[in-house]
Amino acid sequence: MKKTGLIILLLLFCTFTLRAQEAVKKITLDAIHKQKIFRSHSVRGLRSMKDGEHFTTLQEQQKITKYNYKTGDVIEILFNAPNSDFRIKDYTFSSDESKILLAVNAERIYRRSYKADFYIYDLQSKSLDKLSENGKQMFAAFSPNAFKIAFVRDNNIFISDLKTKEEKQITFDGKFNHIINGGTDWVYEEEFAFTKAFFWSPNGNKIAYYKFNETAVPVFNMTRYNNDIYPENYAFKYPKAGEKNSIVSVHVYDLKTAKTQTIDVGSETDQYIARVKWTTIKNKLAIIRENRLQNHIEILISDAEKGNSKVIYSEKNKYYIKRIEDWYMTTTNDGKYFIINSEKSGRNHLYLYDLQGNLVNQITQGNWEVTGFIGLDNKTKTVYYQSTEESPLNRAVYSIKLDGSKKKKISTRQGTNSAKFSNGFKYYINYYNDVNTPNYITLHNKKGKLIRVLEDNKALKDKMLEYGFVKAEAMVINTPSSKWDLNTYILKPVNFNPEKKYPLLIFQYSGPGSQTAANSWLRNMAWHQMLVQKGYIVAYVDVRGSGGRGEKFRKMTYGQLGKYETIDHTEVARYLSSLRYIDENRTGIWGWSYGGFMSASCLLRSADVFEMAVAVAPVTSYRFYDSIYTELYMGLPKDNTEGYDNNALLTHVDKLKGKLLLVHGTGDDNVHVQNTIELARKLTEANKSFDMHLYTDKDHSIRGSNTRLHLFTMITNYIIENL
Repeated sequence: MKKTGLIILLLLFCTFTLRAQEAVKKITLDAIHKQKIFRSHSVRGLRSMKDGEHFTTLQEQQKITKYNYKTGDVIEILFNAPNSDFRIKDYTFSSDESKILLAVNAERIYRRSYKADFYIYDLQSKSLDKLSENGKQMFAAFSPNAFKIAFVRDNNIFISDLKTKEEKQITFDGKFNHIINGGTDWVYEEEFAFTKAFFWSPNGNKIAYYKFNETAVPVFNMTRYNNDIYPENYAFKYPKAGEKNSIVSVHVYDLKTAKTQTIDVGSETDQYIARVKWTTIKNKLAIIRENRLQNHIEILISDAEKGNSKVIYSEKNKYYIKRIEDWYMTTTNDGKYFIINSEKSGRNHLYLYDLQGNLVNQITQGNWEVTGFIGLDNKTKTVYYQSTEESPLNRAVYSIKLDGSKKKKISTRQGTNSAKFSNGFKYYINYYNDVNTPNYITLHNKKGKLIRVLEDNKALKDKMLEYGFVKAEAMVINTPSSKWDLNTYILKPVNFNPEKKYPLLIFQYSGPGSQTAANSWLRNMAWHQMLVQKGYIVAYVDVRGSGGRGEKFRKMTYGQLGKYETIDHTEVARYLSSLRYIDENRTGIWGWSYGGFMSASCLLRSADVFEMAVAVAPVTSYRFYDSIYTELYMGLPKDNTEGYDNNALLTHVDKLKGKLLLVHGTGDDNVHVQNTIELARKLTEANKSFDMHLYTDKDHSIRGSNTRLHLFTMITNYIIENL
């Protein structure tokens, strides 16, 4: 009787379990990439209005809506596109908020740059006027008094008078692949992360601008097939490691005199001008200058009328200076002080200096890092910033006085927080997510009181439950070589059985300062959850060189990109494979860009640990990559031949044993398809079998039409067949 009852109980349990599993929907590639039901929504195109009481958002590239901060209510629709083809890429208000400048029908150039038809919308008259009839424009920007708009066309700067409708050209030597006025070259755009390189003075009487002379920069040739009988050869200036860079100069055009003053940036031309900014002092420019190795930074104060410059700040580093961001050298309203970040203490922190270059005080300090500068409230002398004070895995938002006192944590949820404040700092919008939670965006007053939830991604959360998303589990792995705790997140199948053997797939990026295993919404989450449904364990791993843990941890890969990261991933995989529930004979790794370089490196250099790798758009030799990025972390090729060549994938092709899939877009202007072609050549010469797929005319993101669906279908099948 007892035995019969036990059997019935077991049958009932099995039936219940099977029905529970059947109730969970299967994740499909079609649902991910065509239906896009797992996309995390955000609040985009947000602008705080001048009164600090209202903000606007751009919705579906068609509509600009005005909201009230205090209530969260919609006040009015400021602009509605006249037709479905009127697609707004970006928008800016004039200083008096009487007009909106709209970038429409954008034509992408590189990662951040584009040409567009710019329109001026008058909020009072409701008139919509095209900025110019003489061809698409770039970087259009209102003058401070909103009477004029400056823009770039064909590498020259123009000024349009909104009253007279006159269009005046102020530079004349612009020429593709030779001279750029008012915009950046490819490598500045990609690595210094800005494109508009002209700046109205505070009173609107002058325009400071960059001039790039890229005549001596080597040309990279890229074939564009364009579905045509005769493909097009696209040739553009791309400085690779150790090659000649653009010679950059700074100039100031005076609208009253129509004369141009050249600013003294030093006699050395093999250098970088990382930023140019107007100070709050009349006719004074701040120029941030770096040497070619990017381990010596200087701040110059320059006279816009006379052209002379004076160095007020200098800093050197044994390895390199952390990349300059737009907010660097934020000045106080009185023009007496400025804020910078520095790793001089071993951690990235904020410092206050006077305009003579004297240290006033260190604003933030501690065994943690500032990861973002949010803003300065001049009225209360309060700085708002993001940091890792809670944990290297988390990001929290804090406020602190300029003198370093009265530090206060503002964000309340553990995970990744960032904030965007209103003008006047009366309200803020908090962007939050964590490893298991998509974007949760909330509106608060300055005391932190919740006013309204702007986006909770409830539909996505419901889908996650419906499709049985598993929770990511944090794990810390101490490897023999690094002696550091390496952060990892693990996704295990539903009804995980520790007595069963599961194949392991590691996902990583591994580039300097990056974080893959952070307490934030995980990349490729839905696709990895699909693999988990198919019985795989997926691990997100960070290794030496990653961010959030201080200068020592991040910079230990200097001069040897790929060496220590490969060792760490190998030892992490070896440790995970030693767990009783991991099949040690089924270990794979995949990644994109730097992650592609790393996944291939692990397969080539650790053939006894990895059985399979997928490398999407990989760098196969850092001799092929751009000057600013590569030399920042590797120095010059002539000074570090061993570092460049010993860690190049091309050097290790004879070690290939497992299954390798190489993927690249032929139109990748960033990591050129040359990388994959040369690796394929070397593998063929070594008589090694591998798989490769090229996406015609696709750039580094490999997207558009059904491309992502095709890409992830191919990768999924490759994993199932070989892991």
